[in-house]
Amino acid sequence: MASSKEDMEDGIISAKRGGVQEPLIGNRKESICMVLLSTFVAVSGSFEFGSCIGFSAPAQADLRKDLDLSLAEYGLFGSLLNIGAMIGAVASGPTADFLGRKGAMRTSAIICIIGWLAIYFAQGAVVLDLGRFATGFGIGVLSYVVPVFIAEITPKNLRGALTTLNQLMICTGIAVAYIVGALVSWQTLALSGLVPCIILLVGLLFIPESPRWLAKIGHRKEFENACQILRGKDADISAEVQEIQEYIEELDSLPKGRVQDLFQKNYTQAVIVGVGLMVFQQFGGVNGIAFYSSETFVAAGFSSGRLATVLLGLIQVPITIVGAILMDRTGRRPLLMISASGTFLGSFQTGLSFYFKDHQMYSEWVPILALSGMLTFLGSFSIGMGAVPWVIMSEIFPINIKGIAGSLVTLVNWFGSWFVSYSFNFLMNWNSAGTFFIYAIMNALAVLFVAKFVPETKGRTLEEIQSSMNSHK
Repeated sequence: MASSKEDMEDGIISAKRGGVQEPLIGNRKESICMVLLSTFVAVSGSFEFGSCIGFSAPAQADLRKDLDLSLAEYGLFGSLLNIGAMIGAVASGPTADFLGRKGAMRTSAIICIIGWLAIYFAQGAVVLDLGRFATGFGIGVLSYVVPVFIAEITPKNLRGALTTLNQLMICTGIAVAYIVGALVSWQTLALSGLVPCIILLVGLLFIPESPRWLAKIGHRKEFENACQILRGKDADISAEVQEIQEYIEELDSLPKGRVQDLFQKNYTQAVIVGVGLMVFQQFGGVNGIAFYSSETFVAAGFSSGRLATVLLGLIQVPITIVGAILMDRTGRRPLLMISASGTFLGSFQTGLSFYFKDHQMYSEWVPILALSGMLTFLGSFSIGMGAVPWVIMSEIFPINIKGIAGSLVTLVNWFGSWFVSYSFNFLMNWNSAGTFFIYAIMNALAVLFVAKFVPETKGRTLEEIQSSMNSHK
């Protein structure tokens, strides 16, 4: 049975190459205006993602004081974001398949609005925690559906750059939360989290649904209309429509995606790549470094970590822009290799600074070495390991298992985020230098993983990528 499925998917490319010409965005009658507008609306959800992550750091002191929270209660408040996101990740794929990409984003925005209002009006820990959990659930769904939606509407030669905007807006949301949180109360900061949700809800009224999802559920007329809107009213969409329709028709003959399908031979490579990239993205230590940067800088010898933390937030934005520009020029694999090598060097350098501090060596250089190491780490992470795994995740899974596979990959990501952020302080109390050396080892292994398993997806349609990967033996 597996062999017949592989033959079906292999037939997609051979049928397509039998005379159907691939659509080119360079067609003079085509326009990318609606693609850009749709991407802008979708990445409002990414900005919301960043706002939720960035809220806890600047709000910590005043929120604990105003609501009389113990350190343990605040720790629970912080961790509930990841717990909510893990549950949201499990629901993300089925939600996006059942409600559509727009429906999933709309639902997530409403849940996040409810969460932020609960935080704003909270008078104690219970309502505060419920609000934090709700925002976590919302961004857990958004973390999957936003890059998938962008990948499904975007021409292949722009897909990498536009999907990378997901990570750029996450970084921007974090940086804005850090800066705004230093200037306003935590209640006002909570209200600011409503803004991207409102932009998302309003913007969804003016953009089309993903054509590939419409084709999957059999809405042929709406599918063609969505393609026409995205490519321009005068564009010739016949080749693109035929290519997508042929692929969907072949997949329709396969059983509906189930969890056990992920372990079938023809999907093994895609699952290994998707899960593996998320493991290395998170277990390389990014959330331990980002969430506790202020305390880490103090431990390294700075009198205050606030300025250095804001600097870490700001550096991610321009470097992520560079990564977006390079995505469809250099390719995914080179960016991942460079990025993972840089995170290895940054974590090793930071570990070396704590090693010198513990052994009272080069004391005057310890703070500078720690700052430069963490800047190197987050800068390198932003150019590749932050964005590229989400881009590849949105590209490699065929649409019949995209929901369940996307849920698995997103769940792994959020579990890694929770584990690293939860364990970081324990590891630092055990051995500060050892903590960063462990992260360095994980980032070195990431380089090897990319070299061995990750394919180059630049310049290929989603159907080409998925047919080649998911028929891999």
